[in-house]
Amino acid sequence: MSAAALVGVALLGGLVGVVVPPLALRFTDPPVRPGPRRGAWVWLSPMVSAAVFGGLVVAQGDDPALPVFLMVAAVGLVLARVDLACLRLPDPLVLAAGLLALAGLTATALLADEPARLLGALTGATVAGAAHVLLALLPGSRLGFGDVKLAAALGLPLGWLGRDVLLVGLLLPHLLHGTLVVGLLAARRVRRDTLLPLGPALLAGAWLAVLLG
Repeated sequence: MSAAALVGVALLGGLVGVVVPPLALRFTDPPVRPGPRRGAWVWLSPMVSAAVFGGLVVAQGDDPALPVFLMVAAVGLVLARVDLACLRLPDPLVLAAGLLALAGLTATALLADEPARLLGALTGATVAGAAHVLLALLPGSRLGFGDVKLAAALGLPLGWLGRDVLLVGLLLPHLLHGTLVVGLLAARRVRRDTLLPLGPALLAGAWLAVLLG
């Protein structure tokens, strides 16, 4: 993809980032703990969104499913903001991400005559969902079923890209989350019983898996 196209998509990501904070407020209950001030999010959100969109273009610019990845990323940015604010992944947003991925990848597979990639996407969703159901059922697990549903939705684009990307996308979020928890515990910013959101790690891990793939 050309440099002009990369800049254009990054600018589009920045515009998406402008609407992320006000849209997230519609799904945000009263915060369960202090977080970044609203003004900080207004400035930070467009930069993060531009980086997310730009990274996807660099990694998947030749993939016909790139628009689908961008749409899922846009919803994911809202989900991350909500989860950071109130430890919740609203079903309507998770469902939107899943339906966008499923419908978009189905249409792309039909137009590109690549049914095997669609099968890979469906397999990815099944594997990701089943793996996180098992994790949620483990004794003492703090994994919520909102996280399970989000993992299944993200399994669609990860599975589209193949087994290796799916595997990295399943493991990396928990490595990121675990590292963050250890760091916060060491800095005495949280206690062992403090609940921390997993949704942002699931989304960040999936994004990094796409880039690494």
